[in-house]
Amino acid sequence: MEAKLHVGNLSKSATQEELNVLFAQAGQVTAVEVIKERKNGESRGFAFVTMSEQSEAEKAISMFHTYSFSDQALKVSMAKPREQGSLPNLIIEP
Repeated sequence: MEAKLHVGNLSKSATQEELNVLFAQAGQVTAVEVIKERKNGESRGFAFVTMSEQSEAEKAISMFHTYSFSDQALKVSMAKPREQGSLPNLIIEP
């Protein structure tokens, strides 16, 4: 079963490709999403990485939490489920 990781303290210049290569060392990466600002498209300094198995996600946490990536210590943890209504600036069209 897939497991989603939250990767924080990410360099603003980090790319999805770089994260994919890094986390592939822990197992099969099924998705990488670098979160960006809506207004200017710049990275917000965090990403979500989805691993194909829970065990691979746990391995990635042990390998990369506090790992120095682009001169910054990554903060890697299991992603928490999004709470209802937690989307800022949500536009609901009729």
